[in-house]
Amino acid sequence: MTPVYTDIRMGDIVRMRKPHPCGGLQWEVVRLGADIGIRCQGCSRRVLIPRSQYLRQVKTLISPGPQPDRQIELNKE
Repeated sequence: MTPVYTDIRMGDIVRMRKPHPCGGLQWEVVRLGADIGIRCQGCSRRVLIPRSQYLRQVKTLISPGPQPDRQIELNKE
C-alpha cells in the first residue's frame, strides 16, 4: 500500500500522476486552503484544484517545503 500524503505545505515539490501539456512533471504548492494552488516547474503555469482531487492525483513528494514556524501556529490557537 502506498503512503498517504496529507501533510501539505507551501513550497512542496510534487510529481502528479499525469504530466502537464508542456511536458513538466514537477509542481510546486503555492496556495493552501479548500483548493490547492500548484505551479508547473516547466512553464510556471498556475492551476487551482480541489484538495480531494489533489490528494488523489499526487504521485510522489519530491521535496518537502519548509517546516512551518511552531510559534506562529501557537499564536493562532
